[in-house]
Amino acid sequence: MTVELNRPASRRVLGTETLLVLGLSLGQSAVYALVSIIAKLTADGPLSKQTAALNTSQSARPWLDLTYQLLGIVFALLPVLLAVHLLARDPGDPGRNLGVDLRRPGSDLARGAGLAALIGLPGLALFWAAAQLGVNATLVPAGLPAVWWAVPVLILAAVQNAVLEEVIVVGYLVTRLRQLRWRLGAVIAASAVLRGSYHLYQGFGAFLGNAVMGVVFSYFYLRTKRVLPLIIAHTLLDVVAFVGYALLPSSWFDWL
Repeated sequence: MTVELNRPASRRVLGTETLLVLGLSLGQSAVYALVSIIAKLTADGPLSKQTAALNTSQSARPWLDLTYQLLGIVFALLPVLLAVHLLARDPGDPGRNLGVDLRRPGSDLARGAGLAALIGLPGLALFWAAAQLGVNATLVPAGLPAVWWAVPVLILAAVQNAVLEEVIVVGYLVTRLRQLRWRLGAVIAASAVLRGSYHLYQGFGAFLGNAVMGVVFSYFYLRTKRVLPLIIAHTLLDVVAFVGYALLPSSWFDWL
């Protein structure tokens, strides 16, 4: 009996696979974010008086806290490795297919910086508007204590967020939805809504801003087939937010 290897997966298998990958990663985060925003809306006091904290301390003991931070970063990247492993069943090298190789470092860096500027500047205006309207919680991008490893860990957290989100929500999800024969508009909408949904714990302004970012990023990927510029852009945005909040006077961020 001959076993047929490398047989294309059926649409049912691909659909189930996609749901499982999302359930183990950012789809799960979206569910928790939805519960979080419901909890905030039903708590005493308006949404704007509540807090959404990122990169918080895990222990009062600095070395133990550092250990927890690094473990969290490492294990958060496992779904990325799973997604790439599953994409390896498709023809070609998954790294090249996703556009996360180093064939075009200069172009990728320039495009990433351009995307960061395109998203970052209007994003600040949107966050300010959301704060004025009271539709966002008070955001604390970095809640680590003043220890020597805080900035390196915040930079690593920014890279981890970028790799996880861009590989899963753009590279993997867009690839699979196209293979499932979704229409182009539906693919972009699904990626954008997912990106917005796991930021809901920050408020409705964060949902909208990240959904818009999702439209831009997924459209860019469909045009270029390059995830690396998206990772660079996302890393730059998060490094500025996390490290800037940790190092600059807190009074500068009262508008958040």
